[in-house]
Amino acid sequence: MPSLFVLNSRGASLKDGKLVLTGVSPNAIVFADRPVRAAGHDLTSRIVEDWGNGTDNFAKDPPNATVSGFRKDGSSVADAVVVLKSPKLDGDKLTFDVDLLEGDLAGADGPASIFIDIIGRPFTPLSFAGVARRTAWRGAYYRGAAVAGAAALGAAAAYPYYAPRCGFYPYPPCY
Repeated sequence: MPSLFVLNSRGASLKDGKLVLTGVSPNAIVFADRPVRAAGHDLTSRIVEDWGNGTDNFAKDPPNATVSGFRKDGSSVADAVVVLKSPKLDGDKLTFDVDLLEGDLAGADGPASIFIDIIGRPFTPLSFAGVARRTAWRGAYYRGAAVAGAAALGAAAAYPYYAPRCGFYPYPPCY
């Protein structure tokens, strides 16, 4: 299942093609969008270890990410969009080589989060390059969702199709 990773840290700096997350959390949040809507956690160290594994991996096709850094007083947030390369985890310090696409982290002296997208390249939202990434190890996280999805498909086959409701949240938009 294509998923998004979220890493939290005590701070982030972006300078001279390097992104440094200090006090990075040992666990990353991993979640998938519709129709699965599954979520889980993975070790930050395992994500870094797995960066270059497999035929379609982050080393060969670096992911884009948004880094959001907050001011300590909570008055503002600074965002930067980057392409992540060559992660290095040293204790609770995670460093990436990056290509800066837009934004900066100027003034961000508080906590930070990084949102790593594995679907497509920057500025190509309809691209599905990388969709098959990491499916083997994700199976453990989403196995329950897959079983539930298969059961729902089996149940749906037994009943006629009715158009889903649409409109305001939690329903999808009406087209």
